Amino acid sequence: MRSIDVQAVSFAYDDGTEALSGIDFHAEAGEFVAILGSNGSGKTTLIHLLVGLLEAKTGGIRIGGREIRTLPEAERHRQVGLVFQNPNDQLFAATVEQDVAFGAANLGLAADEVAGRTAEALQLVGIELLADKAIHTLSFGQKRRAAIAGVLSMSPEVILMDEPASA
Repeated sequence: MRSIDVQAVSFAYDDGTEALSGIDFHAEAGEFVAILGSNGSGKTTLIHLLVGLLEAKTGGIRIGGREIRTLPEAERHRQVGLVFQNPNDQLFAATVEQDVAFGAANLGLAADEVAGRTAEALQLVGIELLADKAIHTLSFGQKRRAAIAGVLSMSPEVILMDEPASA
C-alpha cells in the first residue's frame, strides 16, 4: 500500500489564482521524498492539501490508502503530521515539554503514554535537556527541533516538512 497517492490534483485560490494543476505522484511507505521548486510554485499549497488544511478542487489524495477528505480531523492528525516552515507558527505552549506533549494528549492517549511519547520525541531530536525551557528562550534551531518533536510525539504515518532546510 502507498503511504501517499496524489491523482490529478488541482487547486485554485478563491481569487482565481491557480496554484496546482493535474498533480500526480506516489510515495511508498519508508520513502523520503523532496518536492523542489521556486518560490510560488505551489509546494506549500500541496503540503496544505496533503494535511487537509486545504481541499483539492479536483483529483484525489489518499494517505495510507484512505481518501483524506473522508477522514475525520482527529484521524487526519494520526495519519499526517506537518512541521511548518517557521516554528514560531507552530509552537505556542509555555515550555518545550508542554508543547511536545500537546498533540499526543489531544489524540486522547493516557497520561503515561503521552509522557513516554514526549520523552522519546525530545530524545530523538536531541533536546531532552530543554524540556523545562520556555519556548520564547529557544534559538530558532531549537524551536525547529521542538516543532519536529511535537509531530513525532503523535506518531503519524506521514510526516510533512515545509522548507526543512531553510534558515
